[in-house]
Amino acid sequence: MAGISLVTLLAAYAGAAAVFFALDFLWLSVIAIGFYRAEIGTLLLERPNFMAAGAFYLFYVAGIVGFAVVPAVSAQSWLWAVIAGVALGLIAYGTYDMTNLATLKDWSWKVSAIDLCWGGFLSGLAALAGYWAARLTA
Repeated sequence: MAGISLVTLLAAYAGAAAVFFALDFLWLSVIAIGFYRAEIGTLLLERPNFMAAGAFYLFYVAGIVGFAVVPAVSAQSWLWAVIAGVALGLIAYGTYDMTNLATLKDWSWKVSAIDLCWGGFLSGLAALAGYWAARLTA
C-alpha cells in the first residue's frame, strides 16, 4: 500500500462500506428476504446474529479495499476496481455457497446461484464506490 495515504485508505473504506452495507441491508431485509425464507427458512435464525454479521462486514470491506480498490487506485483504473471486486465477490460468496451446498442437507442450489451472483455484483459495486471515494482524496 505504498504511495497511498491513510486518508485515501479511509475514504476508500468509507465509500465501499457505505455502498456495501446499504445495498446488502436492502437486499437481505426487503428484496430477497421472501426468497430466502422460502428456500432455506428452516435454517434461518429468528433474528440474525448481528455481532457475527458486523464482524463479516468489517473484515470483508477491508478485503475489498485491499484486493480491489488499492490496486485500482494505483493503476488509476475504475475498471480494475470493478473486475477485482467482482472476482473477490465470486470467490468469497462462492466459497460460502458451494460449501453450504456440499455440506448442508437443506441448502438450496437456487440460493447458491442467486447469492453468488449477488456477491459478485455487490462486491464489484462496493469496490467501484471505494475507488471513486479514494480518488476524491487524491
